[in-house]
Amino acid sequence: MEPSSSSSSWLFSSPFAFLLTTLVSIGVLKAIAVVYHQCMYWKKRGIPYIGTVPGLGSSWKVFLRRMSFVEYSDLTYKHEPDAKYIGLMDMATPLVLLRDPDLIRDVMVKDFEHFPDHKSFASEEVDPLFGKNVFSLRGNRWKEMRNTLSPSFTASKMKAMFELVSKCSCQFAEYLADHPELCTSIDTKEVFRRYTTDVIATSAFGISVNSMKDRNNEFFIRGLEATDFGSFKSLLKFIFLRASPRLGKMLGMSFFPPATSQFFKRIVAETIKVREEQGIVRPDMIHLLMQARDKEGPNVHEMTLDDIVAQAFIFFFAGFETSATLMCFVAHELAVHQDIQDRLWEEVERHFAEGNGEITYEAMSKMVYMDMVVSEALRKYPPVIFIDRLCAKRYELPPAKPGCKSVIIEPDSMTWTPVYALHHDPKYFPNPSKFDPERFSEENKDNIVPYTYVPFGHGPRKCIGNRFALMETKLLIAHLIHRFVFKTTEKTSEPIVFDKKQFALLPEKGFWIALEKRQK
Repeated sequence: MEPSSSSSSWLFSSPFAFLLTTLVSIGVLKAIAVVYHQCMYWKKRGIPYIGTVPGLGSSWKVFLRRMSFVEYSDLTYKHEPDAKYIGLMDMATPLVLLRDPDLIRDVMVKDFEHFPDHKSFASEEVDPLFGKNVFSLRGNRWKEMRNTLSPSFTASKMKAMFELVSKCSCQFAEYLADHPELCTSIDTKEVFRRYTTDVIATSAFGISVNSMKDRNNEFFIRGLEATDFGSFKSLLKFIFLRASPRLGKMLGMSFFPPATSQFFKRIVAETIKVREEQGIVRPDMIHLLMQARDKEGPNVHEMTLDDIVAQAFIFFFAGFETSATLMCFVAHELAVHQDIQDRLWEEVERHFAEGNGEITYEAMSKMVYMDMVVSEALRKYPPVIFIDRLCAKRYELPPAKPGCKSVIIEPDSMTWTPVYALHHDPKYFPNPSKFDPERFSEENKDNIVPYTYVPFGHGPRKCIGNRFALMETKLLIAHLIHRFVFKTTEKTSEPIVFDKKQFALLPEKGFWIALEKRQK
């Protein structure tokens, strides 16, 4: 026993043991400090707040799939109904949930220089495809890229791309009309993603794809891979890359599958090569990015192939998923509300008749009821549940409510604008669960409180592709309602129950309707 005791004594008195004990002690103390910081951050500042689970922030029930992101949004928004804002934690980052429309205006528009950026999901080092795009870029690089891309989305460019999108929507409706066996019970999410694949392939990449005929084309398959966030594995990867991006890079992790990144890089490189060799000029995003790449000057940021690929990809990523989902919700509500569908059909038919069987760009802009229907769909089912902003400069918020002090938001803290919760607040939208396009009629829309309806955000960071998303959605609905009656089936979910496994708004049982051919 003595040798063992002597050996043990030597071990604990050795430099190694002392160093190990010191490191463990420092680690424990640091962990305690982190826990204390997260739990006490907002309490010390004397504002309404929601408690946190260290490491997960306030949204731990969402990550553990105990509630949907929509339920979490509603819960936090209603936590203090008379407060202008509420304190939360996003992992270890202090977060302010804005409830007051005037504060939302200040953050998004009036005091934009204090909140100019988004919190990036993945850095350039971890994933260039996501880190270099216009959504993730910050500061001057974001300004340069935004200025480069903005001409792609002007009214004149929308008009130029209208024919491309119209051709896709017409072909899509014709395919369904020629295949009635598909229409008795149709998964609109699956088929509408095929439509958005074709639209973006032609309008951003200059490549013609027909995803209804070529069902396993690589554009569509890569879109499915890039937007798969429902699996538990994807969730863990998302959390890990946000918490430890450097370690993630060392381990070879990336936000998107490597094959997806390689595909888009190859497609863009080949497109650029062909255009340069053959002198092809096309009024699309790739052309504008090629022009920006060729600019020179002391203040011009050099644009690499990765920069071009990242912008083309974010256009695809956003259009593939969110636009298709908007179309699904519009189709669902039209199937559920035949009276709304009948009124929209009458408007669409009038413009088809005036255009000799076609819908023109000018006719689309005159479809008042179509705009009301789509606007109401964006209210009831906004593309994003929260809109985030990252604080760049110290900012003072007024007292959250009487009796509270004003609060300083420090750099690298965040704000959230709770889009879904605002859109469903009966104070701003009476009977919010009712689908009512009349909210957006000429006589009613001016009564909407500013900054309570924010489906695409506001200010300089407003979604750059919103015009395009609205155009492709309205065109698809117009061509479908011209040919079909939207009907519910036994698989149609009404009312919709949102899937707890998804961060976006998606029904638990999917989108199912029937398309019945109209009798001419």
